[in-house]
Amino acid sequence: MRKQIIISGIVVVIVLATVLVWRAMKSTPEAAEEKHDPNVVEVAVEAQQNAGIIITAASQERLEQLVKTTGVISPDEARVSHIVPLSQGVVEDVFVQLGDRVQKGQPLLVYDNIELGESVGEFLNLRAGVEKAIAQQEVARRSVERANSLIEVQAISPREFELRKAEYEQAKADVESRRAEMARAEEKLHRFGLTEADLAKLTSAEQRGGHRSASHNTLRAPLAGVVTKYDVSKGEVVGRDKELFTIVDTSSIWALADVYEKDIQFVARGGECAVTLASYPGDVFKGKITYLSDALDPSSRTAKLRCVLPNTDGRLKLEMFATVSVPTRESRTGVTVPATALQEVSGQPVVFVQAEPTKFEKRVVQVGERDERRAEILSGIKAGEKVAANGSFYLKSALMRELIGGEE
Repeated sequence: MRKQIIISGIVVVIVLATVLVWRAMKSTPEAAEEKHDPNVVEVAVEAQQNAGIIITAASQERLEQLVKTTGVISPDEARVSHIVPLSQGVVEDVFVQLGDRVQKGQPLLVYDNIELGESVGEFLNLRAGVEKAIAQQEVARRSVERANSLIEVQAISPREFELRKAEYEQAKADVESRRAEMARAEEKLHRFGLTEADLAKLTSAEQRGGHRSASHNTLRAPLAGVVTKYDVSKGEVVGRDKELFTIVDTSSIWALADVYEKDIQFVARGGECAVTLASYPGDVFKGKITYLSDALDPSSRTAKLRCVLPNTDGRLKLEMFATVSVPTRESRTGVTVPATALQEVSGQPVVFVQAEPTKFEKRVVQVGERDERRAEILSGIKAGEKVAANGSFYLKSALMRELIGGEE
């Protein structure tokens, strides 16, 4: 009996030990998982230095009160050119397409200008008339010179001498009259784009028999910009009543917005405005207010606002939706962090708060006013809490790697 009791006790001890070991093996990873916070990322101090992570404290600052409204990016109407042909003609070649960027003076199309052809013919006729009149003037001048020598020896009568002088004066007047008519025709050709060199070619002896090519007129871009309208094709008959191209200089554009009646008191012409767009999150485009309408829209009770923005890099595209912010003289206090501290995770704005020297906690925050330097935090952190100002993207990447690794 004693031996059986001892054996039974040993068995019980072995079973209990086995159960305890099994429970320990099962509970250890679960406990580890429970201790791991998916919102916390751990980065060694040396790794922080290598990643350029800089810690700063959220601060409480006085903030400008802003008037915010929505608007749309539009062209500067003073920088829009509507291209129409100078007269009726047949399009021979087109050199640009919709959306092309063109430089000032760049050829857009060539067309056979019917009116230009007629004007060239008129100019050549007038030119020939001037040359003929000059020849007649020279004949009259020589006649007067001969009359001078004859009158001295009384070979002609004074009446004949005066008649020759009158013919010479009339010849000179005819030359001046024909030159004036030719000058008018020449000016008309200049308006069609012909230069002095082109006119010289027209009047040269070798060109008089074949000047039909002179009626081929080239339409050129009056300014540098983007072709935003294109309505022409090769072989088409065009005239002054049809707009062929629209070119917009987008180096300076407008943000057009509506200001509610209650906010008009805070907006002034010549003041600054800031524009943000969904296409460039985090970027702020500064401009100047050049227009605030004197009358309200009766249905919306809003005034039209125009903000002029430089756009030399072409990032702002026409018809983009924009948020326009206008600073006022009012101010308030709020918690702010550097704009570089903000990141986006799962569609939510977050900052990384330093909980321990090597641990950073992801905090979802509500963002208020912001510019290229600072961002107001309405909720999520308090003044004095330490956040990752620079290197926050590294922390976001490390957090996402851990989350992906945990899911696997």
